[in-house]
Amino acid sequence: MRIGAKLSAEWGKGMDRNRNYAKELDKIIARWKEMDEAGEAEQDGNGKPGESPGRKLLLHSCCAPCSSYVLEYLREYFQITVFYYNPNITGDEEYRKRVKEQKRLIEEYNRQVEEADFKGMHSTSNAKRIEVIEGDYEPDCFFASVKGLEKCPEGGERCFKCYRLRLEKTARLAAERGFGCFTTTLTISPLKNAHKLNEIGEELGEKYGVFFLPSDFKKKEGYKRSIDLSKQFELYRQNYCGCIYSREP
Repeated sequence: MRIGAKLSAEWGKGMDRNRNYAKELDKIIARWKEMDEAGEAEQDGNGKPGESPGRKLLLHSCCAPCSSYVLEYLREYFQITVFYYNPNITGDEEYRKRVKEQKRLIEEYNRQVEEADFKGMHSTSNAKRIEVIEGDYEPDCFFASVKGLEKCPEGGERCFKCYRLRLEKTARLAAERGFGCFTTTLTISPLKNAHKLNEIGEELGEKYGVFFLPSDFKKKEGYKRSIDLSKQFELYRQNYCGCIYSREP
């Protein structure tokens, strides 16, 4: 049994508003370590645990600042490919600015790995290189998905449609390219509904047959750490989510 499927069977128990997603993720990572120690982890052609399909994570990222802590944390345990797909962002200039910062941050993190230079980071020699895929910038898809919900308050049903649009694209790509699991950086924001994100993620994981990694990255001072890292690397930190509606007063 693939490890992704094994974890899905163990952790995909249905949604509960009282679930602690941060603790669930910690337990999953602890389970990875147990599998390694017991020799249960899938191995690549060279017999190396941790480089198997089950460890390949497709991480949807909304922006460099939000991904900073998530990447620092997860690169210790997963082979991460960042999927930058955010058709909700208003304006080509703003979109390109955010893409550029995302790629710059990943280049810096990869430099750290190559040079074993983790000064100022909560990282060890277990940290792995990070790949990146830039999705299509297709704002028409965003506007079509939220049609009729333009006047909804921020954080409501319109946002849920946007979550689904981005997560479904991620889940489909993860299935097509053989990733063992997928998740999103969106749960690091105090303004995003972590329960809804996990609910949608798990639903799509079942639909596409890829394990959705539960998360609430803002917990355990994750959000605070993302602010610190943004300052450390002088990242462009936008003051609104991205869509035209989130800019309106």
